Formats: sequence, structure tokens, C-alpha cells
Amino acid sequence: MAGASGCPRIAINYRNEWPQLTGNYVTYSAAFDTYAKSISGGIGIIATHDQQGQGTIQTSTISGIYSYNLKVNRKFAIMFAGKAGYAQKFLDWSKLTFGDMIDARRGFIYQTGDVPRGNGRRGYFDASAGIIGYGRGFYFGFAANHLNRPDESMILGTSRLPMRFTGHAGAEIKIGGRGRYTSTTSIMPNIIYQYQNGFQELSIGTYIKYGNFTVGAWYRNRDAFILCFGITTEKFKLGYSYDLTVSKLGNGVSGGSHEVSMGINLKCKKRPKNFRRISCPSF
Repeated sequence: MAGASGCPRIAINYRNEWPQLTGNYVTYSAAFDTYAKSISGGIGIIATHDQQGQGTIQTSTISGIYSYNLKVNRKFAIMFAGKAGYAQKFLDWSKLTFGDMIDARRGFIYQTGDVPRGNGRRGYFDASAGIIGYGRGFYFGFAANHLNRPDESMILGTSRLPMRFTGHAGAEIKIGGRGRYTSTTSIMPNIIYQYQNGFQELSIGTYIKYGNFTVGAWYRNRDAFILCFGITTEKFKLGYSYDLTVSKLGNGVSGGSHEVSMGINLKCKKRPKNFRRISCPSF
């Protein structure tokens, strides 16, 4: 949610999924957001680039985000958000392989007789929206992506991108108090459920935060066990997570997944009076 921290910030993320496969997925993203008192919410921008199959399919997206913060009472607030962006997909036909290229003994040695269908490019508008309710030590929310179901086909014909629905909730449970030589310990259980065109994904996990350090463990149903590590200072955040593949594919074949995230908190004017940040984990 844009402006959720009350201060301007920059976020950078890198993910390499299944690096031992030649068709691995690599994603880069960068974002900026800030709170704007004049609009009682936040604004932001996010850019993402995704590569599949060693660049066979590439997707670049840039989106603008707006959120509105509604204070219900002293203990509870609701934030509404919308995202609108433009995506460009590209298919490199020269990197595709077809059956007529194969020799039974010598492998891929022939030129294909299959000719490109379409120009291998597609640009489209994409819209999403979400809502989150939060209080002291808890939050819950819902989001809907690809509301306009854009056509992402890069060849002849139509291929509508199905809407994706996400529900999530979490809490922060503080244990003990902060002392002269000790920091407060927080346990942050979380759950995320996603549905898209008949496919479902459930992720359950928890984080433990002590001082500037955060560790976490997640399970994504029938797919991966995830370990997370992070460090947070007043100006800087750095996190790393590793997905251990537990599906039939196997971690030895996939190589798991690596993800690195970094956040930078920029110089902040005094936060708005009674501004409350969402009690969600940093990583």
C-alpha cells in the first residue's frame, strides 16, 4: 500500500526462481512511494521486468499507485488502493524449438518450417485494486488483480489474462518488554491465499523479530518451504529468502529460488499526527 509507512521510501527486489533449469524465471523490480497529507493517502510508482526461459518471453511493466487512508476510530483504520499500469510482452521466436527441428540421433540440427505467427509483441493496460483494514497489532485485506482481463497474446488469437484474487491477514504479538540491554521480541503469524482461473495457492508462515533482526519460515502448499532473514535499521532494510522446492520437481532439479530485497527510507518530514503504520512484517 503506497504511503503505508508515512515516509518516502525506495524498494528494490530481485528473484531467481529455479536457477538450475535452463528455463528459469528471473524478476527485477523497483518502487517508490510516499505519504501525501493533502490527499489523505499515498502515491507510488513501481517498475517490473520479468524474464522466462532465458529471455524467450519478457515482460516489462510500469504502474502508478494511489491509496486513501480512512481513519475509522482511534484503534482501527482502512486503506483503499488502486493500481493502473502499462505492460509490454515480447516473444523471441528464434529461441523456440519445434518437432521438425529434431533428428532422432543428433538432436536439434534442422531449421523449423514453422513461421512466426503475429509480431511477437503485445502492449496492454492493466488495473488492480485492494483494501486493507488494520489496527494495533493486526491487519487483514483483499486484492483483485487484472480487473480488465487484458489480452496478452503475442501471436495470432486472443489470450485473456484471468483475474487474480488475494486474501491475506496477519498479526504482531509482542513478548516481553524493551530493556536497557534487551529488545522487544515480536512474533508475526501471517496467511496468504490466492486464486486465479481455478488454481489456488495457500501460504502460511511466521516471522520472529528481535531488535533489528528478523527471521521467518513459510510453507506454500505442495510447492515450497521458505526461509527468510532480514535486518532493519532506521534508514535501511535488507532481506533474503530461499525457497526449498518440495513438489515432485524436487529441489535438486530446480535449485530452489533466491530472492533479495532492499528498502531505503528517505528523509522524512514529521509524520501526520495520529498516523498509524500497518503492523505487517518488513520482509
